[in-house]
Amino acid sequence: MLFTTLCGLLAVHSAWAQSSTVDAYISTESPLAKAGLLANIGPSGSKSSGALSGIVIASPSNVNPDYLYTWTRDSALVYQTIIDQYTLGLDSTLRGEIDNYVGAQAIIQQVSNPSGTITTGGEPKFNIDETAFTGAWGRPQRDGPALRSNALITWANYLLSEDNTTYVSNTLWPIIQNDLDYVAGNWNQTTFDLWEEVDSSSFFTTAVQHRSLRQGIQLANAIGQTSVVSSWTTQAGNLLCFLQSFWNTAGFITANTGGGRSGKDANTVLASIHTFDAAAGCDALTFQPCSDVALSNLLTYVDAFRSVYSINSGVAESAGVATGRYPEDSYQGGNPWYLTTLAVAEQLYDSLIVWNAQGSLNVTSLSLPFFHLFDSSVAVGTYASSTSTFTTITTGVENYADGFVATVAKYTPSDGELSEQYSKTDGSQLSAVDLTWSYASALTVFDARAGVIPVSWGAKGLSSTCGISTGGDTVAVTFNVDATTVFGGIKHLHLWVCRCPSKLGPEYCFAPKLCGLPHMEHYG
Repeated sequence: MLFTTLCGLLAVHSAWAQSSTVDAYISTESPLAKAGLLANIGPSGSKSSGALSGIVIASPSNVNPDYLYTWTRDSALVYQTIIDQYTLGLDSTLRGEIDNYVGAQAIIQQVSNPSGTITTGGEPKFNIDETAFTGAWGRPQRDGPALRSNALITWANYLLSEDNTTYVSNTLWPIIQNDLDYVAGNWNQTTFDLWEEVDSSSFFTTAVQHRSLRQGIQLANAIGQTSVVSSWTTQAGNLLCFLQSFWNTAGFITANTGGGRSGKDANTVLASIHTFDAAAGCDALTFQPCSDVALSNLLTYVDAFRSVYSINSGVAESAGVATGRYPEDSYQGGNPWYLTTLAVAEQLYDSLIVWNAQGSLNVTSLSLPFFHLFDSSVAVGTYASSTSTFTTITTGVENYADGFVATVAKYTPSDGELSEQYSKTDGSQLSAVDLTWSYASALTVFDARAGVIPVSWGAKGLSSTCGISTGGDTVAVTFNVDATTVFGGIKHLHLWVCRCPSKLGPEYCFAPKLCGLPHMEHYG
């Protein structure tokens, strides 16, 4: 009994010490991360020389690796952070930066590029002078238009609340509609993933595309642009159905339908936090952070790295560790990333926000292994906030989340600089210096820990009924295989005896790893 009591006291002291470490880190790193982020935005950022107004450079690094470009994805995620901070009242100084971003994207969206024109889109990156990058690259990357529209719709909704309808309708809406028409018309074609390596279908891309259309539908109705609502609603439903096909019955989300890897990937955790909608609770259909599917996936993803990096050696199973993109990674040595490690913490903090708001948490057979990290005796069921089980679990989850932030704190240099990666052997900084996305991820996880709730995007109460409207009896399909290309229609697809988990029907079964089919694209 005495031994048990002493162990309990030591655990409490350890958690308190870790929490204090994280508090201190946030206090010092938060202003440094904000400064680091703004330094990488033109025209006046101290490390963004040559970047035009509102242009986000991925990093000042121009050799091994050369990141001195502006990525549509990175820029949108950075500005989602800036817009959230301004609209939620966290930083009133950022209005000019937002206006600059709007102006820059209005220009870049119209620049002809190797992916095509504004109607084809999906160009991943541009030169920082707003001209096209014409070198070889993984094209297209279809998450960019969705993420940009998500950020701009958040801004538009805020301006509508301020009665600035004219600016929304005349300036923001044309940019947003271009992006969402692209999403609605191209979501069912393959894409390079957010790591720019795998050309297939991506969970992250599908999730943010779904969010973008749902937000766009709400905005269209609000400003009277109702002509797009019907088609966008149809495609949003199709996206939500396709999103379900990424679930692996082994208890995690398969990040990409191609690539030949395990499928355990930060792609899925990032999708959960970037589609967080507290109003939806722990909805599994949209893979909300506290849903059983998202928590099971998180556990699988994190545990995949415990034996990969030597800096994780000896860390307890219920403690935070360094994580990277995916366990098979070899890029720049295959090390942990700041933004992926912080994403784990952010998903956990988001979960705590919802559990505390609804006054309960639910343990299912799927999420039970996750909750066993914090209470080995917990059983399947719902636990009210008045129970000791709720307190034990939420305290444990908070400590677990803090562990990931503490890991990043341990390997952050004294000047607060956050590169892309940190060494898997000694934690030293590696790869691109001053990665803007790393700084944005620090700011968003700090806000989540403080209980900051992003605005809702419409995830609550969505239907789980899946169906597809084809608009005709046949759909042209291209089969891309190693040696030959075969053309056919719906009737030919049935001959393949596809057993894809997609509920959209065989005409949308284009996930080769999940279906056992050759690589296939659907053009509907």
